[in-house]
Amino acid sequence: MGLKVALQMDPIGSVNINGDSTFRIGLEAQARGHSLFFYTPDKLAFVEGRVMARGFPIELRREQGNHVSYGPETEVDLGEFDVVWLRQDPPFDMGYITTTHLLEMIHPKTLVVNDPFWVRNSPEKLLVLRVPDLTPPTAIARDLATIRAFKARHGDIILKPLYGNGGAGVFRLDPNDRNLASLHELFTGMSREPMIVQKFLPDVSKGDKRVILVDGEPVGAINRVPQEGETRSNMHAGGRPEKVGLTPRDLEICARIGPVLKEKGQVFVGIDVIGDWLTEINVTSPTGIQELERFDGTNTAEKIWQVIEAKRGL
Repeated sequence: MGLKVALQMDPIGSVNINGDSTFRIGLEAQARGHSLFFYTPDKLAFVEGRVMARGFPIELRREQGNHVSYGPETEVDLGEFDVVWLRQDPPFDMGYITTTHLLEMIHPKTLVVNDPFWVRNSPEKLLVLRVPDLTPPTAIARDLATIRAFKARHGDIILKPLYGNGGAGVFRLDPNDRNLASLHELFTGMSREPMIVQKFLPDVSKGDKRVILVDGEPVGAINRVPQEGETRSNMHAGGRPEKVGLTPRDLEICARIGPVLKEKGQVFVGIDVIGDWLTEINVTSPTGIQELERFDGTNTAEKIWQVIEAKRGL
């Protein structure tokens, strides 16, 4: 018997069908006999004791320009679904956080993937702080003097928003740079949040590895190589995906963090590794499963659904 599955995500009509992980997860769900319902986060609501969403039954196909068909717009009670996917992209702002509170009200009777409580309490750039021996030198700060002192110690640094994604707002400040004060003004003028600062890792020129874990176990990796003259390797920022294997250091990192991710209900996670160092643990809307499938044939979506079906007693 198929599962009733809801996808909470950004507009599905505009996704890249050859790169979007949620699209691939949805295709695999259909192939396994599950039904799909789609809605955007702004259509999620709490109404008189029920968690509701307004959206559409959908059917997906790998057909460029015609990849989704919508049924009639419908308001549904998400508490009546088997699975809800929490898959919209950051920024990890109060709107995002509110959706985790609402979805937590139906979980685990309705299985929310990834577990919204731990998504909320495990932001990508903060969860790594729990394993400082696996990460490059890092500071979380809003105070300019603290950031200046960090830069003075390490010389070449990366400055980026704490709750951003896709490489947006990422700056490299080398020892000769004179823009730290201006960037600090820019960041603090736009938000009240601190920033994250890390020692620059020259190995990024060889690529920023995305290692994918399913229920705490590594299933493979892709390498994302930045364009020439570019620091950022994110595919949203023009990074080029390449085939790559898992190193002993990758496996060591996964062995350390994997059991914690599994315990916290983080079924689908993508970690970022530059050289020998863990830089992020992505639990909100990790990507990379389609590239991994093309490079080495690993059907990560299948592995994800096997875990979910077991949790639902199938």
